[in-house]
Amino acid sequence: KNLKIHFVDVGQGDCTFIVTPFNKNILIDGGGSSSKEYDVGESVVLPYVLDRGYTKIDYLFISHFDQDHVGGILTILEELKIGKIFISKQIENSENYQKFLSIVKDKKINVKIVKQGDKIKIEKNLNIDILWPIEEQIQENALNNNALVFKLQYKDFSMLFTGDIEQIAEEKILTFYEKNVEKLKSTILKIAHHGSKTSTTEEFLKAVNPKIC
Repeated sequence: KNLKIHFVDVGQGDCTFIVTPFNKNILIDGGGSSSKEYDVGESVVLPYVLDRGYTKIDYLFISHFDQDHVGGILTILEELKIGKIFISKQIENSENYQKFLSIVKDKKINVKIVKQGDKIKIEKNLNIDILWPIEEQIQENALNNNALVFKLQYKDFSMLFTGDIEQIAEEKILTFYEKNVEKLKSTILKIAHHGSKTSTTEEFLKAVNPKIC
């Protein structure tokens, strides 16, 4: 009852806002619109965070730099204080990534590049385990398939965040954790790639074995 996970309706895209038992917060992605006239960060994500009484994001995770995950984040970077940002190593030099680099350099925000095997201790009983990507990145549809995949563990509750990984990444993850499939098991699964048919293979679903997707 002390851990709150908000799925924010950003239209096309992902955005999750988490408030921890010790009142730290974690923002994962921020949606994004392809329309120049509409900024989902300004219209939805920023008001949502401010309405809950926060003017700082303690931990910000950007799964990858597709517009519908990072578009709204750029406004958040400009408008709020940011503690730490976690991203994966970028294989493609996208326009959004360049904008991001410019803002974090300008505002001197701490950015950490994480990969499989890294563990982030948020607070007592609350950790985040980075499960993907590995050093040798996937070349096919690189932004999606090398997105951050991580598991939030709070006591005996867990949640798996999968960004936009597709079948090829799911299969590689299953192979990687073949001898330690418990690592993937989670109470809740954030379905990859907005539930599209490119992802959530039956084998992956069986391995995670969630109560809720």
